[in-house]
Amino acid sequence: MRIYACTSIKGGVGKTASAVNLAFASAQAGHRTLVWDLDPQAAASFHFRVKPKHKRLGRVLVRGEVELDDCVRSSEFERLDVVPANLSLRRLDAALEHSKHPERWLTSALEAVSGDYDNVFLDCAPGLTTVSESVYECSDALLVPAIPTPLSLRALAQLMKFLHARDQRRYRVLPFFSMVDRRKALHRETCEWIHAQPIRFLRAEIPYSSLVEQTGVRRAPLASFAPQSAAALAYAELWREIEQRVEARREEARDEAEPPPRLVDAQIAMWREHRAT
Repeated sequence: MRIYACTSIKGGVGKTASAVNLAFASAQAGHRTLVWDLDPQAAASFHFRVKPKHKRLGRVLVRGEVELDDCVRSSEFERLDVVPANLSLRRLDAALEHSKHPERWLTSALEAVSGDYDNVFLDCAPGLTTVSESVYECSDALLVPAIPTPLSLRALAQLMKFLHARDQRRYRVLPFFSMVDRRKALHRETCEWIHAQPIRFLRAEIPYSSLVEQTGVRRAPLASFAPQSAAALAYAELWREIEQRVEARREEARDEAEPPPRLVDAQIAMWREHRAT
């Protein structure tokens, strides 16, 4: 079972849209897929039209009163299940602070479904929290969407600095551009410039599209109602690239880890100078 975390320190970069649409792509490819919504806003749960079985979801899971498999709900889509969220997860960090080895909590909880799914997608709340640390420890890959703007790239650099302090080579960071509007010179030049640098961004880009926003209106993944749209095809291509990168990484030595955060900082500083000239 592989675990993919859609995560970022910054909010509003497309984490939930990525989790929903990549999970759907995984299920469509024939993989048994689970989405675990870890965000108290429960946006992924809303997309899949599911609600949790337990009102105090975070507390009962942390205390071990229920196993994760008891929290799973079926979606309307074949091979795609959901562990939905609710506002009780806003207290999850506090609950974990009082538990033993909080960074291992997600790893332990996921053991209950390890034989049931091929891929698990974690839709994470923004920020750098105790829950985030548990996410980083359990994930096979950290999928980090970034809008091609300074603040979004700065958040990526901050995340990589944090991971570097915890031995970054243990973590598989796969950043990619989302909400890209190539009509804007800033977006276009940023994407082209970053792809030319040693920062190992995924090549697939998710375009800014009103159809992506329609997923919240229709409460369904994009490819389920607009499969030939540019954004749906981009998510499909992104999923293929993620699978290839993760599989290839299994064959590589750990020496091929992501660039150190000082390099990321340097590249972003150079990009700012480039933009200023």
